[in-house]
Amino acid sequence: MDRLRAPYVKRNTTTFYYVLSAIIGTVAVSYGAVPFYKMICQQTGWGGQPIKSPSHGNVGADPASRLSPVTSSRRLRITFNGSVSDVLPWKFTPQQREVRVLPGETALAFYTATNKSSEDIIGVATYSVTPGQVAPYFSKIQCFCFEEQRLNAGETVDMPVFFFIDPDFVNDPNMAKIDTVTLSYTFFKARYDKNGNLTPMPASMG
Repeated sequence: MDRLRAPYVKRNTTTFYYVLSAIIGTVAVSYGAVPFYKMICQQTGWGGQPIKSPSHGNVGADPASRLSPVTSSRRLRITFNGSVSDVLPWKFTPQQREVRVLPGETALAFYTATNKSSEDIIGVATYSVTPGQVAPYFSKIQCFCFEEQRLNAGETVDMPVFFFIDPDFVNDPNMAKIDTVTLSYTFFKARYDKNGNLTPMPASMG
């Protein structure tokens, strides 16, 4: 019976996090309820506070205060890529092709990973943002990158990315002609170095 219930429990859990993320983003952005946003993030264990780049100034400011959509700005097209190294027998793809957001507006995206092998495997993801000059303005509130992800044999999981483009994006003249930003993740088979630190395994290694 437990085995039959497992897929439904997993699906309900994914739906719960999706709905909760959407509620958090809507409330925080639409009403500017920064204390409410911080409280929910702390209680759900999501890390809660986006990391603000030092180049944005106001070093002592509360990072959550950055969540204020710049309604006078054009919407940015955020696209998603996903790939895996040659030695990792996983399938890893974004669930959506793109989302459109205003600077300062939160957005939620999902990737799906499937372990196609007959063994449990630990993977670790790296990410990049293009064009590269946008990277300091791309702030992730919740993300699976640089953390080990263990997938059982044949297991499929959904991995959320909760992010926003810092409002200071609109004040940078170098961003004036940028309308599309691509977030790319690559999963590698994880290994541990001699100091016990988790590192990606290059494709040339088995």
